Amino acid sequence: MIIMPLSSKLTEAVKKPIYKKVLLKISGEALMGKGNYGHDQEIVKRICADVKEVTEMGTQVCLVVGGGNIYRGMSGAEHGMERASADYMGMLATVLNALALQNELEKIEVETRVLSAIQMMEVCEPYIRRRAIRHMEHGRVVIFAAGTGNPFFTTDTTAALRAAEMGCDAIFKGTQVDGVYSADPKKDKNAERYESLSYSKVLKNDLKVMDASAISLARENNIPIIVFSVHKASEFSRVVCGEGKFTIIKHGG
Repeated sequence: MIIMPLSSKLTEAVKKPIYKKVLLKISGEALMGKGNYGHDQEIVKRICADVKEVTEMGTQVCLVVGGGNIYRGMSGAEHGMERASADYMGMLATVLNALALQNELEKIEVETRVLSAIQMMEVCEPYIRRRAIRHMEHGRVVIFAAGTGNPFFTTDTTAALRAAEMGCDAIFKGTQVDGVYSADPKKDKNAERYESLSYSKVLKNDLKVMDASAISLARENNIPIIVFSVHKASEFSRVVCGEGKFTIIKHGG
């Protein structure tokens, strides 16, 4: 008897996404790796490879990236800088990160567009909702930069806002750990890991997942938030298929 190799069609059937359009939120700190500033190129490469893997399954992907690896507006304000100016500097940091991700994605032949809430015509497109939707329909990965374009709003809130505007099925929050815990698992060995949570419980218990504005906006638009480890290779694609380790935040969770 001749044993035939597993066909690509069967492989695709085994790994079938349950979400058709998703937003991936990545913190700026996630791009640093073990460094204290800037980008760890190997981390950037792996995250982009994971994004490509998900797009190849037929899922539309957009991203929001933070800027904390370069500049954090809140930190600037804490050191005496006027808050709005500090936040604008943080927005510019997210553009640098978005361009770094775009460069790496296009190296691996993933067509990408950066859309900025602050106009920078020489380096990226301005954010226009219908244009972003059209890019995604054509299979392009869209990276939203410069937050909402307004001070006093975090990139977490930007993620919830853009997910609602794009009609995403879910927000995927890539973090340092594999879900939401009752305490920092790196500091407390007895920290409880949650499989699922309700939006209300996250807000009531002040669990540090995303800021309250982002959680509330996701709740109002019935967009589940899925928290997983961005540092585990191919975990993004596994979680998009409903596998792997993650915490899901939703109504009645």
